[in-house]
Amino acid sequence: MAEQHSSKSIMWVTIIVATVLIAIVYALTVNKGSSNANTSSAADEADIRIQPVAKFELAKAEAPAASGPRDGATIYNTVCGACHNTGAAGAPKIDDKAAWASRLASGKDALIKSVTNGKGAMPAKGGATLSDAEIKSVVEYVMGKAK
Repeated sequence: MAEQHSSKSIMWVTIIVATVLIAIVYALTVNKGSSNANTSSAADEADIRIQPVAKFELAKAEAPAASGPRDGATIYNTVCGACHNTGAAGAPKIDDKAAWASRLASGKDALIKSVTNGKGAMPAKGGATLSDAEIKSVVEYVMGKAK
């Protein structure tokens, strides 16, 4: 009988310890303040934790304002080079003679028209504010480099 009594006491001690542990865990995990202020601050903290590491924004390329028309090399380096030096968005690289061969064969007027109106992913005037004289000079510069 003594063995039966000790197993009952072990069972009750186990139940009491489990109940105390559950009460402690419950007290630690329940949100005690459920006011709107606490809820909104928790949402703000969550927004801060999950915000992106960096932001990226595309902007229209603008060539710096000058007193007169700029030369072809300056325009190419400030506006056109971003895509034509790297081949971004399918732009033919300036030093890829094979890619420029068919374009050069179409003539200077066709190239000026392509730059003025845009072609493929390239926006009109390369996305910049260029005069007709500046477009002509940059086309001549590119033709000289691509030959």
